[in-house]
Amino acid sequence: MDMTQLEDLVTWLADGARSAVRTDLFMAETCERMVACGMPLFRVGVFVRTLHPSILGRNFIWRAGGGITIGSMAHGEDEGDEFLLSPLRRVFYEGIEVRHRLVDADIGNVPFLADMRNEGNTDYIALPLTMSDGNVHASSWVTRDPDGFTDAQLDGLKRAMPALTRMIEIHLLRRTASGLLDNYVGARAGARILAGQIRRGHTENMQAVIWLSDLRGFTRLSDRLPSESVVEILNQYFDCQVPAILKHGGEVLKFMGDGLLAVFPAADNDVDLSAVCGRVLEAAREAREAVENLRWSGVAGTEERFRFGVALHVGNVLYGNIGGGDRLDFTCIGPAVNLAARLEKIASGQQRTIVASATFADATEADWADLGEFPIAGFAKAERVYGLADELVTTAS
Repeated sequence: MDMTQLEDLVTWLADGARSAVRTDLFMAETCERMVACGMPLFRVGVFVRTLHPSILGRNFIWRAGGGITIGSMAHGEDEGDEFLLSPLRRVFYEGIEVRHRLVDADIGNVPFLADMRNEGNTDYIALPLTMSDGNVHASSWVTRDPDGFTDAQLDGLKRAMPALTRMIEIHLLRRTASGLLDNYVGARAGARILAGQIRRGHTENMQAVIWLSDLRGFTRLSDRLPSESVVEILNQYFDCQVPAILKHGGEVLKFMGDGLLAVFPAADNDVDLSAVCGRVLEAAREAREAVENLRWSGVAGTEERFRFGVALHVGNVLYGNIGGGDRLDFTCIGPAVNLAARLEKIASGQQRTIVASATFADATEADWADLGEFPIAGFAKAERVYGLADELVTTAS
C-alpha cells in the first residue's frame, strides 16, 4: 500500500471531493484513486436506501475498466431470496462487516458469492456505511488478486471508510432531496427550488400547453365506496395519465382531488409550438385509451369503469412560488389556466373526453370537430371549442 497516496485520498474526501461533483464521477474517481494506492480492486458496490414511493434503494457498481452502472431495488425486493441470502443483509441489519474468501470450497448457499467466484474473483468484503444519524447502508469490495486482500490493504480500506462514508452521505442527501422534490412538485420545479428559487413571489412567465383533467362522476363514486377504495382507484386512474404526460415532455404540477394540472413548456415560435401540441395530443390519446381500459372490481363482484375529460389550451402562465407565511406551493397561475379549467367543464357538458381551445387546435394537424362558441365565466369573449372528430363516432354509436 502506498500510504502517501492513501492519505492524499483521505484528504481529498475530507475536503469534499471537489473534482467529482456528480455521484457517478465521484465514485469512479474514488475507486481509481484506491487502485493507485495499491488496492487490487475489481468490483466495488455502494448500496443505499432512499426515500422514494417506488424505490427502496439504489446501487452504484464500479468495475475496473468498466465504469459505473446504477441500479435500483423496488419496495418488496428485500423480502426475496436474493436479498435474504446476500451478505449485505447482515451489513444492513446488524451493522457488521462480512468477509468471504471466494477461493474457499465452502461459501454457503449464497448465489451472489457463487457468481462472484465463477467470474474469477478471489476475495469479498462488505463494510457498513454508518451515517451521522445512525442509519446503516452498505458497501462491498471485490478483488481478483490470487492472494485476495492483504491485511495491510484491508487496513488501508478501513482507514478511508470514515471520510468516504461522510461523502456518500452528502451525495445521498442531495439525491434524496432532489428525488423528493421531483416526486412532490415535478422535475423542473424541483430543479428550480434546488437552484434557489424559494422566495414567495419568485416567479417567471413562460408559454406552455396546459393540461387540466378530472374524473367523471367522482363525487358519486366517493359517496358510495369506502375511502380506501377511492384512494386505490385514484392512484390507478392517475397512473393512466402521468406516464403519458412525462413521456411526452410534460410536468405534473398538482393533483386536486380527482383533478390533474400539468404543463408542457413551449417556445414562442410556431415550429416548436406545433411540435409540443402534437406531443400533448398524443399523450391525451394514450391517457384516453388507458382510462377506457381501466377496470376496478368492487364489492359483490361489481366492476367499475371510468371516464375522464381533459382540456388542452396554450397560453402564458406565471410559474413559481405562491403561498402564505412559510407554506409555499410551486405552481402556475394566470388567465390561461383559468380558461383551461372552464374548458374542462365544457368537456363534461358535451360528454367528451378531449377538448381544445382554438389556439391549441390551430397548432395541430388533427381532425377537429367545431363544437361551437361558448360563453366563459369571467372572460369577456366567448371561446370557440373543438373536440376530436373520432369522438363523434363514439358518441353517435
